[in-house]
Amino acid sequence: MTLKTHTGIKGILVLWLTFWACVEDDDFSIPTPVLNAEVEVPTEQIITFKAVKGLYMQAIEGGRSTVVIQNDVYMEGYVVSSDKAGNFFETLIIQNKTDASNPDDDPRLGFKININQSSLSDTYQIGQKVTVKLKGLTIGESSGVLTIGRGDAVNVGQIQASEYRDIVKRTNTIATISPKQVALEDLTEADENTLIQLEHMQVHRFELGTTFAGEAFDQFDGLRVLESCDSGIQMAVKTSTFSDFKSVVVPQGSGSVIGIYSRDFRDDFSVLILNNSAAINFNSDDRCDPLEHSCEHVLSSGTETLLFEDFETQRNNKVIAIEGWTNYIEKGRQGWEGWSSTGTNASLGRSARFQSASSGDVNNVGWLITPEIDLEAQDGETLSFRTSSSRADSSYMEVFFADDWDGSHTGVPEATWRILSDAYVVKDTDAFVPWFPSGPVNLSCLSGIIHIAFKYTGGGQDSFDGVYELDDIHISYTSQK
Repeated sequence: MTLKTHTGIKGILVLWLTFWACVEDDDFSIPTPVLNAEVEVPTEQIITFKAVKGLYMQAIEGGRSTVVIQNDVYMEGYVVSSDKAGNFFETLIIQNKTDASNPDDDPRLGFKININQSSLSDTYQIGQKVTVKLKGLTIGESSGVLTIGRGDAVNVGQIQASEYRDIVKRTNTIATISPKQVALEDLTEADENTLIQLEHMQVHRFELGTTFAGEAFDQFDGLRVLESCDSGIQMAVKTSTFSDFKSVVVPQGSGSVIGIYSRDFRDDFSVLILNNSAAINFNSDDRCDPLEHSCEHVLSSGTETLLFEDFETQRNNKVIAIEGWTNYIEKGRQGWEGWSSTGTNASLGRSARFQSASSGDVNNVGWLITPEIDLEAQDGETLSFRTSSSRADSSYMEVFFADDWDGSHTGVPEATWRILSDAYVVKDTDAFVPWFPSGPVNLSCLSGIIHIAFKYTGGGQDSFDGVYELDDIHISYTSQK
C-alpha cells in the first residue's frame, strides 16, 4: 500500500516536471477553460420567446394550465440571474435581449428555468448566451411567472441534474446585459423574469436598521419595502434566508437598484430579487422622508376631552362622512370607510377602515383629517388612537399634523404636513388581530390651530395593498387657560 502511494506521487511529480519544461519563459498563466462549442441549430428550428409565450397563451385559452413542446425547436437567450450569493435556488433566469436602451431590443421577455441543481452560476454566468432545447419541456407558470421545466398538463417540475447541460447549452458568447431603466408605475407583466434598474429609490424608513432577511420573523424570505422618491410607489425586495447577505443591514440613503422583476412565492404581489447586495447602489445620503416632529414624551393623557371620534354613527362600507372631518382621496378611488366585524379580526364596534386591495387601482392614497384643533385655549394636549391591520403588506399608515392647511381638498397636497413620530401605528410585522394603542402623543409643544391627518398609502400594486383599521381617536387636555 505504501509502495503504491509513493509510486503515485512520483508519477505526479513527473507529470508536473514535464508540464514545467513545456512552459516557455515566464508564462505560468492558467489556461482558460474552453466552453461548449457554439450550438449549431438550423435557423428554421429557432423560435422566439414571444412564440413560446404564445403557445402557452393558447393553452390557457384552451382551458389548460401548461403546454408541452412536441416539436424539435430551440430558443436562444441570455442569463441574467446568479445563485452565487444564494439568493436564487435551482433556478436560472434568461431573457431574450441584452440592451434595453436600444428601441429595437425592447420590450423584452424572460423565462424562469427550473433545474434540480444548485450552484448553477458555476456553469452559467450572467450575460452568457444559451440555447434551450425545448422538445419535451413544459411551459407554464410557477409562482406567477413564466417557467420552463419538466412536467405535464398541470404542473411545471424540474429539469434533472443528469440532463440539464444537454438541454440548456451554453455558448462562448458572454454579452453585457444592460438593465431596463424603468419607473415602478411603468412596469408590466412583460417585464417579469427580466433585469430592471430603478432610480431614485430608498428603503422605507420603517425598515431602516433591519437586515435583508436576518430578522426573527423572516422564515423563508425577507421582504423589505423599497419606495420611489419620484412617485412614492413601493415594491418589496425579496431576499432568501439562505443568501450570504441576509444579515447585512439594509442601506440608508438613496440611489439605484438592479434586480430581477418577479412575483412572490404565492403570486400575491410583485417583488425585486437581487443577484447580490451590491445590486443596491445608494450613493447619496439624501432621503425623501417627510418632516417629523416630536414633543417631550408624556406618560398619560389629559383628563378632559377636546375631541373624540369612535365612528359609531357611520355605515359599513360607506365613505366616512362626519361634519368637520375631511375624507380626501388623493389617488385611486378608495377612501376611508365605516366598518364593523365580529370575526377573527373584530372591529371596536364601528371603526374606520381603508381597504384598497383588489381595487383595480394602480395606487391608492387616502386622508382622513380632523376638524381644526385650537391649541391656544388649553394646556397639556395629547392625542391617542388605536390601529389594527389585516396584513398591511406594502401599504402603510402615517399620522401627520399641519398648521397651514386651508381646509380644502385642493389644499391638502400643498400644506406642510409633518409626521407625529411619537405615535405608534400598527406595523406589517405585528399580529393582525389585536388593536394597538398609539400611546399618549404629546401635542403641548405645538401652537395655534392645527389639523391631524391619518394617511393611508398603498404599495402601488393592486394585490399587495393591505388593510388598515382606525378607531377611538381622542384629543385630551389637562386644564383650561
